Amino acid sequence: MSGIIAVSTATPDANDSLPVIVGIDDPTLRTALRQKIDQLTKPLGALGQLEALALQISLIQQTTTPVLHAPQIVVFAADHGVADEGVSAYPQAVTAQMVANFLAGGAAINVFARQHGLALTVVDAGIAADIPQQAGLVSRRIGAGTRNFVHEPAMTDAQCHAALDAGRKLLADLPGNVVGFGEMGIANTTAAAALIARLADLPAAACVGRGTGIDDARLAHKRTVVERALARHAAATTPFAALAALGGFEIAMMTGAMLAAASERRVLLIDGIISSAACLVAARMAPRLLDYCVFAHCSQEAGHRLLLAQLGVRPLLDLDLRLGEGTGAALAWPLLQSSLAMLQQMASFASAGVSTREG
Repeated sequence: MSGIIAVSTATPDANDSLPVIVGIDDPTLRTALRQKIDQLTKPLGALGQLEALALQISLIQQTTTPVLHAPQIVVFAADHGVADEGVSAYPQAVTAQMVANFLAGGAAINVFARQHGLALTVVDAGIAADIPQQAGLVSRRIGAGTRNFVHEPAMTDAQCHAALDAGRKLLADLPGNVVGFGEMGIANTTAAAALIARLADLPAAACVGRGTGIDDARLAHKRTVVERALARHAAATTPFAALAALGGFEIAMMTGAMLAAASERRVLLIDGIISSAACLVAARMAPRLLDYCVFAHCSQEAGHRLLLAQLGVRPLLDLDLRLGEGTGAALAWPLLQSSLAMLQQMASFASAGVSTREG
């Protein structure tokens, strides 16, 4: 099939060529930022998560005057062999159909990206259908969908390495210092649930949600599918092995892009459960990556809430979303802007002539 990335049969160590990611904390800078925020004309801590967000972005950029520019949303699309198990309310053909909708500008992510001035890139990481080359589509396809991981690994090691590498290279070509991560792929909540159960050591049944809106009977079946897959790939316990056995091309490509973004000190705006599963893999490979992550929202998917709690992170929004596409990331973007506007435009007690708190 045209456009498929050629992969080697070699299987180098999964940690080869991992980007270097350094921690963001600088005690001196943190103290200066905390003092600056606390001297703004408001009670201490009154702007809650916006204060923490301004502090995090400033530490990422290592400055007391941070700037956000050229924000990107990248939607990675791919198909999953586990769709053959009937875990979704929609047929696999919807992946390609929704990509066509993205390219025509008609999806929710298009609406929100236009509203907020976000550049949108759609990536074919491995859609089952052969999508013609066209404006707005970046082809980095590894294959025509993964294999059914109930019966065999979703990817070969070589394919998984290729997807990680493609994500790193794609990110390097994007401008800006903020990247929002989205995805599209029928059955990818099944892959995400399996990865979260394995790498976060959570009960499989608790990680499986309704995805595209499946009924109770199909939800019970989906849980069984994930449990069977985890049992079959019981030896796939390292981040790379779990990703190859249980992931998807879009999840692996997102993982590589996240690693590259953090190594370049960009802000990573993480969307829903699939993006968070990729983030989990990346963070297990390079724990400092979490310093660069802003979790946009908590989705309706049960496994997402459990994962966020285990990571000890607090999402910006809780809107009962379960769409994907990067929609939550796009909706959270104005909060990043507001946090820096607060930091840079609010008057201090001294400059405004306002009395500070007594005592």
